[in-house]
Amino acid sequence: MLARRLALYLDLIRWNRPAGWLLLLWPTLGALWFAADGWPGWQLVVVFTLGTFLMRSAGCCVNDVADRDFDRHVKRTAQRPVTSGAISVKEALALGAVLALMAFGLVLTTNRVTVQWSFAALAITLIYPFAKRFVSIPQAVLGIAFSFGIPMAFAAVQSTVPVFAGWLLAGNLFWVLAYDTEYAMVDRDDDLKIGMKTSAITFGRFDVAAVMLSYAIFLAIWAWAGASRSLGVLFFAGIAIAAGQALWHWQLIRDRTRDGCFKAFRLNHWLGFTVFAGVAAGYSIR
Repeated sequence: MLARRLALYLDLIRWNRPAGWLLLLWPTLGALWFAADGWPGWQLVVVFTLGTFLMRSAGCCVNDVADRDFDRHVKRTAQRPVTSGAISVKEALALGAVLALMAFGLVLTTNRVTVQWSFAALAITLIYPFAKRFVSIPQAVLGIAFSFGIPMAFAAVQSTVPVFAGWLLAGNLFWVLAYDTEYAMVDRDDDLKIGMKTSAITFGRFDVAAVMLSYAIFLAIWAWAGASRSLGVLFFAGIAIAAGQALWHWQLIRDRTRDGCFKAFRLNHWLGFTVFAGVAAGYSIR
């Protein structure tokens, strides 16, 4: 019985699908390197890695509770633990609260400015699941939520959040818009039936173009960021490889098939890793 409950909880937080929290991790670590002007130290790397995983997991709990009445009408999500009734709403929220408190405990090991930013991060995490009911492009709200590790990284290192961090956040927001639009393209027919608002529906026949433009803006802003810190050839090699991956994603999504769009979304964490690796490598030889 206990093993069964644990398996359900792990399914709820997407334990067997690490791509979700890796999408948050790579830009957060990239921001740490930028903020520290190089290696930020093991303590911050561990705090932000574990914190990213915990908050992503808490967000899954809140999201599945908020979307449980919609998810049963979507082929891909109908069997999620909360939607199917295997886990109660109270259980899911309790687990989410525990995970968020654990993440907050990690934040307390940093400084006052980071703690203050963590409350804003929690607020946007709670707001996003409901944005899909009212905002035509809720992926923009998700972009802010998924980018909050960036200002928090600067706060942890510098005890302030400079304008430079805002540019990194803005660039990352476009990456989130790109990959979550791919994700939304998978469920477009179901979302139209139930009245869910998504960028895939809002962009309509321009969805593929919007995805590719978003990739381009993300890579351009982060390329500028690296250039402004004189990161050199290894950094730009990372940007070039990431651009190549984005072009491959165009090949996957241009026909708008479910499998192609979902594969493109699922592999985005490699694109994010490539950009982060370029940042880390650039600093290592600067």
